Amino acid sequence: MSLDLSSARIAFLGLGKMGLPMASRLVAAGWTVTGFDPSPAAREAFAATGGAAASSAREAAEQAALVVTMLPDGKTVRAALTGPEGVAGRLAPGAIVVDMSSSAPVGTRELAQELADAGIVLLDAPVSGGVRRAVDGTLAIMVGGDKIAAATVRPLLERLGTAIFETGPIGSGHAMKALNNYVSAAGLTAACEALRIGERFGLDPELMTDILNVSTGRNNATDVKLKPYVIPKSFTSGFTMALMAKDLRTADDLALHEGIPAPLSRTIAALWQRALEELGTEADHTAIDMYLANLPVPARE
Repeated sequence: MSLDLSSARIAFLGLGKMGLPMASRLVAAGWTVTGFDPSPAAREAFAATGGAAASSAREAAEQAALVVTMLPDGKTVRAALTGPEGVAGRLAPGAIVVDMSSSAPVGTRELAQELADAGIVLLDAPVSGGVRRAVDGTLAIMVGGDKIAAATVRPLLERLGTAIFETGPIGSGHAMKALNNYVSAAGLTAACEALRIGERFGLDPELMTDILNVSTGRNNATDVKLKPYVIPKSFTSGFTMALMAKDLRTADDLALHEGIPAPLSRTIAALWQRALEELGTEADHTAIDMYLANLPVPARE
């Protein structure tokens, strides 16, 4: 891999809640970064951090040796790279694309082959940790793809995260991210149900959370979501219901693709899809508690 990362021009596509702090950290570290987002406000916010804001993805990719995508899903990533206005045609052979979005792993494999035909290397490197850890540079990053390319971009990834895992071949990072979010959503669903049952019986939700966090029921939801977002009903974690439901569909589709029976995955994916349809795409994912609260009580058998 001939790319010299220290002097490489970087295009960063997607300056939303996660992408903006991530791209800004790269600017602060001294890289030359040109960012693009369809939102003029997002572009202005990035420019205010010292980055260069482009008026299109293609403009951002001009003379870039490295492209980072932080977009809503694989379909959007594919359009940004290989669609009619895609940037792949502007990249020289040897360029690297790092897809840090939460994309479907099977689609990632297909896209990697298309880009390889043009001499472009694709890595999938989705993240976990939310907006706070994007700001702090303490994300968990799951990297799939060519080992040499992964080593080449590692200094950049180390600016964004403190737990970096090479998960295997292309698509494996996206598979791991979807499966992680499945486990996360299952834990949040169970924790919300437990609090509602306990509160009705007379237990204090704050006390329940404290007990869960020193007991075997402890999970990410009990640790960081119940007290700030669920118990006070603020539902402001910064990660939407739409994104979580999408990741759950990805995990369930992966199980089907691999021929693995996963009944709980199917149940959780369906439940969150119904919650999404009722609460809307902009609802915070912790609002699953509100959806559960409005479900009818089933008749006892």
